[in-house]
Amino acid sequence: MAVEYLGLSEINGPLIAIEGVKGAFYDEIVEFAVEGKTKKLGRIVEINEDKAVIQVFESTSEMSLLNTRTVLTGKPLEIGLSEDILGRTFDGLGRPIDGLGQIRAEVRKDVNGQPLNPCRREYPRNYIRTGISAIDGLTTLIRGQKLPIFSGNGLPHDALAAQIVEQASLGEGEDGGEFAVVFAAMGVKYDVAEYFKRRFEECGASGHVVMFLNLSNDPVVERLVTPKVALTAAEYLAFEKNMHILVILTDMTSFAEALREVSSLKGEIPSRKGYPGYLYSEFAALYERAGIVKGSSGSVTQIPILTMPGDDITHPIPDLTGYITEGQIVLERALHQKNIYPPINVLPSLSRLMKDGIGARYTREDHQDLANQLFSSYAKVGEARDLASVIGEEELSPIDKKYLEFGTAFEKVFVGQGPMENRTIEETLDIGWELLGILPREELDRVDTKILERYYSGNTSGDEA
Repeated sequence: MAVEYLGLSEINGPLIAIEGVKGAFYDEIVEFAVEGKTKKLGRIVEINEDKAVIQVFESTSEMSLLNTRTVLTGKPLEIGLSEDILGRTFDGLGRPIDGLGQIRAEVRKDVNGQPLNPCRREYPRNYIRTGISAIDGLTTLIRGQKLPIFSGNGLPHDALAAQIVEQASLGEGEDGGEFAVVFAAMGVKYDVAEYFKRRFEECGASGHVVMFLNLSNDPVVERLVTPKVALTAAEYLAFEKNMHILVILTDMTSFAEALREVSSLKGEIPSRKGYPGYLYSEFAALYERAGIVKGSSGSVTQIPILTMPGDDITHPIPDLTGYITEGQIVLERALHQKNIYPPINVLPSLSRLMKDGIGARYTREDHQDLANQLFSSYAKVGEARDLASVIGEEELSPIDKKYLEFGTAFEKVFVGQGPMENRTIEETLDIGWELLGILPREELDRVDTKILERYYSGNTSGDEA
């Protein structure tokens, strides 16, 4: 039952306090009428006896302590859902902004969903092909996985996210199913939002993409709700419509900074770098909504993208994200400066679920051995480069020179590819074997003998040129 209150007790930025409240609950949606005409929405974020603190999703500049009527709706924030959301664009609260009218909703869902019950989870299997060799070959994305991208300011994570949306598809496996993408952008500039829309339209991917856009000039508080709205839509399509959904969340750093700003206004004691102590639980509540549940043939897979402040991988945002997720894909500035796209540094990158979604049944029998050998060989490239910087390249042994040659080719040919280049898994693996052909056979100590005999074609002696 809706209850109306006259006047406010306090206004502090996007936070409003009212007193004398009865029967209110956490995350309840509140409607404001300013001077009897302007409508605004908010949600209760704190309750202390008869006092409620409300986050307003819009500007509070027109509001005063006397000109506002407050209505407690008795409901949490909900979003109307049906399969018609595919191909549509919404704001951060789930309201259509593409001019195509309202959604004819089959159901309304509370956006404050819960992490998946561990007892109902199915173990992730099968992979999602992105068409990007450094991901498909070495940090394979598995259905139901959460695999973040760690980037930095100025690195091409937006282009990489758009390419993944355009190229992503279900890998080979026992089960099929319909595939779609839920794309949520938080705190992005207008030109970046237009870039995503234009890319998806030009490549014909927009029909299977649901977009939720929170722009940089939109309210900060809306930024905290956007990923919840997007994940609610993804869960509906996956677990009620049995679709395989890939959720891309960019940029989780904007989400964390919005959380820090609101926490500061609430007067909460800060933790590391000024972020609230519950940053970990907020991240976990979002990331753990990925997975596969028993009784449904659908899945929710997440790729959160975050920009590391100062390229610091030990910063609380990437640090806490790494604790919760199953690996990471790391973009490196040094590779970007070499004009290598995508600038993925494969050594600190990993996918912890990769081993269970590749191999003869899913990709190809040589996939795991090839990935192990490429990791090992590229690690030795770093050692050879360090040695060359001390004694000079001319003084290196023949095998060290081979590793330098392999490293340059690996970065340019395997990691590097065109922003529109969509490689199959077979092409990715074949390129890997071609590059290993630069090295002598006796250096390939991470590959099973039978696999080596079948796929390797290169030098048999370290003395050969």
